[in-house]
Amino acid sequence: MNSINKIWIFGLTAMLTLGCTSDFEETNTNPNNTSVSDIKASGMFEPLLYNGANAWLNYTWFWNDELIQFTAFTGGTTRQEHRYFISDGNWQSVWNMYARYANNAVHMKDLSISQEDHALHAIALTLKVLYLSNLTDMYGDIPYSEAFTAREAGGTTKPKFDSQKEVYEQMFADLEAANDIYATDPQFLKPELDGMYNGSMEKWRKFNNSVYLRLLCRVSGRSEMGSGAKMSEILSSPSRYPIFTSNDDNATVLFSGSDPYLNQFAITPESDFTTSGRKLTRQLIGMTVVSAASGQQLYEDPRLAVIGKKNLNKEANPDGLWKGTVAGCTEEEQSSVDRGAAFLNAAVFCRANAPGWFMDYAEVQFILAEAALKGYISGGETAARSYYTNAVTASLEKWAPFGQYSETPVQISPNDITVFLDSPLASWDLSENKEELIANQKYLALFWVGMEAYHEYRRTGYPVLTIGRGTVYNNYILPTRFAYPTTTMATNGENAKIALERMGGENNMRTPVWWSKQAIEEGK
Repeated sequence: MNSINKIWIFGLTAMLTLGCTSDFEETNTNPNNTSVSDIKASGMFEPLLYNGANAWLNYTWFWNDELIQFTAFTGGTTRQEHRYFISDGNWQSVWNMYARYANNAVHMKDLSISQEDHALHAIALTLKVLYLSNLTDMYGDIPYSEAFTAREAGGTTKPKFDSQKEVYEQMFADLEAANDIYATDPQFLKPELDGMYNGSMEKWRKFNNSVYLRLLCRVSGRSEMGSGAKMSEILSSPSRYPIFTSNDDNATVLFSGSDPYLNQFAITPESDFTTSGRKLTRQLIGMTVVSAASGQQLYEDPRLAVIGKKNLNKEANPDGLWKGTVAGCTEEEQSSVDRGAAFLNAAVFCRANAPGWFMDYAEVQFILAEAALKGYISGGETAARSYYTNAVTASLEKWAPFGQYSETPVQISPNDITVFLDSPLASWDLSENKEELIANQKYLALFWVGMEAYHEYRRTGYPVLTIGRGTVYNNYILPTRFAYPTTTMATNGENAKIALERMGGENNMRTPVWWSKQAIEEGK
């Protein structure tokens, strides 16, 4: 854990190296003569936003898609995440990434307070929660109350691990504090730095409170957290707690396409991105294509041809069908199951100005659909259906503009959305299990949004996944968490061991996190 508190030094170095603003040039023309006290909060903002968005993109491609069976690397054995072959080095790099950005957000907060930059103070709190929520959701109990205090008087290099319940309570408090600051309508001093909301405090406030809903949903299985009551309060007080109301509010980071404002995959060859390794899976194809008993494909989700591309090799796929590979297959199986499998649509994703998403309106509507169906908020099934329809519509409308970048352009019209909502894939009326329907469509809508689909699977148990025969590395169990890195166990082992005892398991990928369906059912 020593590394998480000292990582601010690396974060500062990253800021000095990656900053790309006029403010950076004004204050840091000679980094060798720069002291921490000379840094402006605004000089830390762009790296947090743009580099953070690219880290999100990289993780959704590298980790989320492989763990949650959107894709599977079946082009060899150099990458085996879909088989759960995950090492300590992986645990360390994931821990460091979230810790680095969270620490830089805390540093920006401290600077913004001393420099009376109230807009960045609020934004720093929002981003702190965004990054630390993912750290706790990946690992379970983490330091929060004492994290990143090593540079302060009375701070510590061995912070205690707060329980996940305590972490969530503190994140809620930080989001409340941020919301209060946004409510004063502080001025974003250099809106041109903000590639997401152009300095709009109203938009940032909506994002803050939509993240609040996300986290309330995450812990909704724990009645003691009062998620339903807080969700109801948020919905009944739109002036006090504004949230996303359309795709115009989406937390979308826009890259100009000019260096250094480049998408993570701007110069990634298609072979590295997908064709030589990562293919779409049977899981994804099965949830987006309606097939007859004969194998004829009758209908497909309109988003599929935007996010994927058929393998048109006549030998491997003579009928030109949507085919998927098997996530978690054995090494012996992969050459056969891989034949004809579809690819990620590199023409859509590997563009210098392709955006990144932290959160979107569709997710908010799915959260409310589930909450209404379960009685956490008012409205019952009637409201749930309305929220669900809004959610699916928003997801398809979000992806529609990107169809133009496909090698064969794809259009998603309003009529296409109506047909989809009446199809066996998404029909409310045809579904016998409305909770599963909401979760399954939310899973699809969360494609390319960080690690959210992985988090949601562990919370809900949906979609129902088939665990492949090659996942022997974690005893055929989809990882329930990432393990604390060896460095953490060596430098802050006493506190880490207390956390593991509290979580009721060993330091491995089979101990469930506190808010998960498994932990709740097992009484942990």
